[in-house]
Amino acid sequence: MKGIAIGLSNNSKEILKRLKKTKFVNDIYIASSSKDDGDKNKLIQVQKPREILLKKWPEIDLIIFIGSIAASIRIINSFLTSKDQDPGVIVIDNKCSKIVPLIGLHQSNTQNIACQIANLLGGEIIETNNSNDQSFLNLDGFGNQWGWERSGKIKDWSKLVIKQAKNEGIFCKQFSGNSLWKNSESGEIINQINEKEIEKPGSTFHISIFKNHETTWHPPVLWIGIGCEKNTSKELIANSLNNLLESRNLSKYSIAGLATVDFKKDEKGILELAEEKNLPIKFFSKEDLSKIIVPNPSSIVENEIGTPSVAEASSLLAAGDESKLLEEKRIFKNQSGAVTIAVAESKNQYNPTEGEIHIIGSGPGDISFLTSNAKKALSRCTIWIGYKMYLDLIKSLKRSDQVLIESKLTEEKERCSKAIKLAEEGIKVALISSGESGFYGMAGLLLELLQKIKKKYRPYYEVHPGISSVQLAAAISGAPLMNDFCSVSLSDKLTPWSLIEKRIEGALVGDFVIALFNPKSIERNWQLKSVIDICLQSRHGDTPVLIARQVGRENQTKRFFTLNTIPFKEIDMLSIIIIGNSQTTLVDEIFLTPRGYLQNKV
Repeated sequence: MKGIAIGLSNNSKEILKRLKKTKFVNDIYIASSSKDDGDKNKLIQVQKPREILLKKWPEIDLIIFIGSIAASIRIINSFLTSKDQDPGVIVIDNKCSKIVPLIGLHQSNTQNIACQIANLLGGEIIETNNSNDQSFLNLDGFGNQWGWERSGKIKDWSKLVIKQAKNEGIFCKQFSGNSLWKNSESGEIINQINEKEIEKPGSTFHISIFKNHETTWHPPVLWIGIGCEKNTSKELIANSLNNLLESRNLSKYSIAGLATVDFKKDEKGILELAEEKNLPIKFFSKEDLSKIIVPNPSSIVENEIGTPSVAEASSLLAAGDESKLLEEKRIFKNQSGAVTIAVAESKNQYNPTEGEIHIIGSGPGDISFLTSNAKKALSRCTIWIGYKMYLDLIKSLKRSDQVLIESKLTEEKERCSKAIKLAEEGIKVALISSGESGFYGMAGLLLELLQKIKKKYRPYYEVHPGISSVQLAAAISGAPLMNDFCSVSLSDKLTPWSLIEKRIEGALVGDFVIALFNPKSIERNWQLKSVIDICLQSRHGDTPVLIARQVGRENQTKRFFTLNTIPFKEIDMLSIIIIGNSQTTLVDEIFLTPRGYLQNKV
């Protein structure tokens, strides 16, 4: 994303600086008419808006104006050409109260970006787009969210969009790629046509590897297997591949990557082609390739390399299970070398450089505890994955084009694996935990699994902190965590009980305030009593204790007890317990662990 932000008055400086910290904006400017010198650190450049756009317009994807809509329109008016070429334009008022996506609602994904900025800055997005008003699918833009590339003339896509706006039926014929988009509210209103049904001329778009349709989204599912003589030129490989694709009417936009034998890791022509096309290469050993059954094995290749096939075998191996050989090997030669090419189609698309995983802590319950950073990430993501109860708490933020994948409480590994798989397909995924995802949440498991993937094939990830239930429990009760504290989960499903006991004992020796997570369940009904008994060996029986339940939710409660009076039968997995240390007091229901300010006479 190459974006710029232009402030039309001096009042926009702070907003510009905040935008500069996002992924959307590379450079920030103040209009020079105010004779302002920018800022003392020279972070903000001073220039006339027209001069900025004369230089930047051809190369940028996004422009954000801070100021008047009318002034912004006058500035961009002479630069506008067509909606498939112009950058997206967003206008924000000087108070950050209104965010207006103006240009590029489809092609430039401006509407999605505006939603993210609105959530980040706390403003209200003003949407006038017909697709959004009626929960329509952005026909000419939605595929970007699913890792696809679009082909077809803009006028043909525009006709589809116009028909949809008139409430005429829109049809889709999908042959490949992820089909989860159909589960969104926007996707459900699209009529699906199977392979045998007759298409509706002028009302149908395709999701396909083929390029003979007027309006098509292309999922990256094709793996190109390559074998070549040493020092074969990039030009021969590229031209041969183009000829093969043309002969089969296959789209270059559906290429997922290249594949070959591992001793071609330094083959200049293949490496240069991959770099030029920004494609991954999968390298396989001759032993692995020799296990793949192919229609055209070669004894010559086997004698020279040690496997009867390179092109066909590597394309199939890269494409994975349930793949099919779409194009058997073809040999191309000229004076600069020889290359063999085969094409396999994968069941699953592959585009990890475009995929993202956002691990989000949704807070303890009420949506008001969700951070602006988390809201921004949720806006960015096409798919939200999480335990159903947690998804229900934030469902009101979901757009009609976003998809929820619900799972059960014990399916943490399946959740993380699903998120990684979808991100590898080029999709932006939100993995939801309640509270703070790094406190007994999904962040750790997700990162453990990502560590097993080679860095160059690993999709982008980001952990978004949330408000933990222990923070809210402390806040509603006073300030019991003002001094050093620790948290301990009493679940021994993943941690041995002997280790949990050592941690409790260590916390008592250090006189820490102790927060207890997962204190008791139907299956684990003795651990809490055991921990309290350990505490009573070194702390007074009248040590104050908070039991908070359902914090941040409709049935939130807080009650105070002592170590001697804890009602064990009333505690469950929805409870969190905070045990005071030797300094903690409870006066008039103010639960407090002093930091020592009043005692400090310095």
